[in-house]
Amino acid sequence: MTLGYDRDLYLLAFDHRGSFQKQLFGITGVPTSEQAAKIANTKKLIFAGFQEACTQGKLTDAAGILVDEEFGADVARNAKALGVVLAMPAEASGRADFDFEYGTDFGRHIEAFDPTLTKVLVRYNPEGDKSLNTQQTARLRLLAEWLHQQNRKFLFELLVPPTAEQLAVVDEDQDRYDRELRPGLVVRTIAEMQAAGVEADVWKIEGLDDAADCRRVAAQARSGGRDQVACIVLGRGASTERVAQWLQAGAGVPGYRGFAIGRTLWWDALVGYRDQTLTWDAAAQLIAMNYLQAIVVYQNGIKADPRKRK
Repeated sequence: MTLGYDRDLYLLAFDHRGSFQKQLFGITGVPTSEQAAKIANTKKLIFAGFQEACTQGKLTDAAGILVDEEFGADVARNAKALGVVLAMPAEASGRADFDFEYGTDFGRHIEAFDPTLTKVLVRYNPEGDKSLNTQQTARLRLLAEWLHQQNRKFLFELLVPPTAEQLAVVDEDQDRYDRELRPGLVVRTIAEMQAAGVEADVWKIEGLDDAADCRRVAAQARSGGRDQVACIVLGRGASTERVAQWLQAGAGVPGYRGFAIGRTLWWDALVGYRDQTLTWDAAAQLIAMNYLQAIVVYQNGIKADPRKRK
């Protein structure tokens, strides 16, 4: 199969599990069947917002969702039946290191849902714990090779948390780390993964402020003849204004093909529905509006500065 993804990709992401149940509902530990049903219903609400956006915006096949099996199985099956671009996670939730949600049985779960893309969330810093990095890389290569042998696409969500030493260099300033150090570390991480045989079709990258940094990342992702490999912008739960800045930086950069945004688009709607200040329909409408606006911001970013393509 050809490595990469040759279409735009606008993912509404709601594959959150542990963080979702704790932050939205205050549920710790394993949820009861009643609590799990409440979480699953909320995932259906987000999907209702996505469907409303598709109706209002007459969206193309770039529109898609990222949803989990644990609480979103019904949504995933519905999306698949409707022909919606579907991404699903393979990682266990709430871990600092990457491991499979379903252990050695991961392949059976992927085949059962048949997603367009299989996603992993990975925390990896090339200057971090070497043994942990090696362990994660081996697991990721196993997944990447299995997916490509099965003619399936691999979506790699990369987080590069700072080491204590890196934070000290920028005077404990997370924003400075994001601007000054993280872009280079992202490039190094992608290069290390590629050298180790971990080949992603789509790299989901934490937002970068500067289009020049986006170009560096995309150039590495597409290096060595990987001409169709794509990058997309990760929202990271940031403010609407911050996410808009990241979308505008990536939009139009060769190799960037869209975004995967979650909490920024649906958090306020879900809180309103939970607190009974919004009806189901009103919450779905708000999610649809936010999602469509993110698409507009990204597309306007492409139109606004064609120089970024150079």
